[in-house]
Amino acid sequence: MSTPVQQPPSRPSAAALASARQRRDRDGSRAGSPSGRSAEHAFLRFQSSVGNRTATAAVQRVRGGTMERAPESPAPSRPGTPDSFVTAVSGSSGSSDSFVTADSAGSGSTAGSASFVTAREPETEAEAAAAARSADDLVKRAAELLDRFKKNLDPADNLAKGAQAPTSAGLGQAAAVSGDGALKHDAAAAGTSAGTWNLLTEVTGVVVNAYDSLKNMKDARKKRSGAGHHTASRKAKVKGADAVVGTASSGGYGAAVAKESTKLNGVADAATAATAAEVSGIFSAVTGLWKGARAAGKVGGATRKYRRIKQLGDPGAVRADLLARLRDESDQAEQRVDAAFARLNAIREAGQGRPPREWYPAAEAAFDAMREEYERASTAAAAYRRAAQDMEDLSGTQKYAKKKQLTKIGKETVGGVVGEPAKAAGGIVAAVTAAGVLGSNPGGWIAAAVGAGLILGVAGYKAGRAATKRYEEVRHPERWAPEGEEPAAGASRGDSLKHALKIWKKVSKGERQAMARKIYRLAAGPGIQGSTDTTPEIRQSARELLVALKAGPAQHKLDPDAWAVSLNDPEQSAGWVKEIAEQLASG
Repeated sequence: MSTPVQQPPSRPSAAALASARQRRDRDGSRAGSPSGRSAEHAFLRFQSSVGNRTATAAVQRVRGGTMERAPESPAPSRPGTPDSFVTAVSGSSGSSDSFVTADSAGSGSTAGSASFVTAREPETEAEAAAAARSADDLVKRAAELLDRFKKNLDPADNLAKGAQAPTSAGLGQAAAVSGDGALKHDAAAAGTSAGTWNLLTEVTGVVVNAYDSLKNMKDARKKRSGAGHHTASRKAKVKGADAVVGTASSGGYGAAVAKESTKLNGVADAATAATAAEVSGIFSAVTGLWKGARAAGKVGGATRKYRRIKQLGDPGAVRADLLARLRDESDQAEQRVDAAFARLNAIREAGQGRPPREWYPAAEAAFDAMREEYERASTAAAAYRRAAQDMEDLSGTQKYAKKKQLTKIGKETVGGVVGEPAKAAGGIVAAVTAAGVLGSNPGGWIAAAVGAGLILGVAGYKAGRAATKRYEEVRHPERWAPEGEEPAAGASRGDSLKHALKIWKKVSKGERQAMARKIYRLAAGPGIQGSTDTTPEIRQSARELLVALKAGPAQHKLDPDAWAVSLNDPEQSAGWVKEIAEQLASG
């Protein structure tokens, strides 16, 4: 007897499927969601095929797009559309969780065999942006604290470079000649402490400069063109170069610490001591020559800028015809006023003894004519006075710009072009003589001492000038206050001295900022407050000064017309003042 064959289950008929679908739709209608269960099954099939994380992200993207389109398309969506799908799956629940299938096989399993887990929705774009801003704020705050820390280290660092290090080198040379072991030990200890302080300051500066370079590079990419772009791009390059040079200097100071440590620890191996001295000398020579070359480049840039400004000529002489024309117009207007007044007096004298109705209309017309001429004369006189004042301001800003470039040339020449190579010469001598009688040749430390002294002198000059500016900023705030702004009350002498000693503070309302505001007021268009009455000739001269300061269309990656439009944009005024102030100080 044969075994009965098992028949496969027959496929449900179309009528049965339709009946089941109707029952499911009725159940969904009673639940308040006509397509909720069908959308849920579609979502489950989608999840089983692509995975939990991908499907959740897809739902979030569709939901975001639906919410953005909601005000424009308030009509309900057809069942089966993405909007209804998202509404059924994620909009039917007020919670921030969505059901996703845990089936990792992706084999299209049925809903009955799928298991459910609760997954947290990805954070929204607003939350991600807020988290990014919070991280950026923390990094910015840390960079500010490091910058303040570095500026507090600078005074002692300059003294260590310019005084302590050369002194310890001189004492070490004297100890080597006399054979005084105690003096040699003390000199090595002093050299080690100076090198350690220099190393700490330099490493901190590298971190700060690297952060500033990256931040300004990001700002330059964001702005793409204009005054803000040029300011950020220039700072990114300068700070990046400072970071690279600082890295090399850190290596030099590290080598100097190692060299002094060999003396301090009494290393008996002459070869080890000589190697340390050679490495330190080579590092010192390389960094000194590098800094000297960089200073020479700055001197060249400042010299070229000075020549461009000088070629513009004195505005009073270049625009002498403008002032002469405005003065003549003012004088002629005054003469017309006198003539109108004389006509009025003649009419009044001729009418004496006659009825007023005969002469009063003519007198009234003469009076109106005199009033009009007087208004024209007042306008002409005001135009002349304004042009003369603008010419004086433009001449003063040009002189200031030339003085700033000459000062920069002097500082970079003394401290960089001369001082740094002198230090490099000391390092070269130390490296050459290290293999011989270590420390017996005074030429190296003398050359280094001369260079360090020059650098210390420049650093002292800069520190003194900065302290004076900080003092004046709070002691006499009215001196460089912006036009139309009520200056703050001047601080006491004691408080001003305390502010002057805050070496980490930058001067925000000093002479350079005041000169930058004057130049911008003269170069800006008529849409900027305070620039409406500037004559076109003076505005053109001020814009030529901007080009000479390397703040022209080429540097801002703009054509001349767009560059002129940016000067007349009130929203860009602050960026323009900052750009001009930076260019006044740079070469």
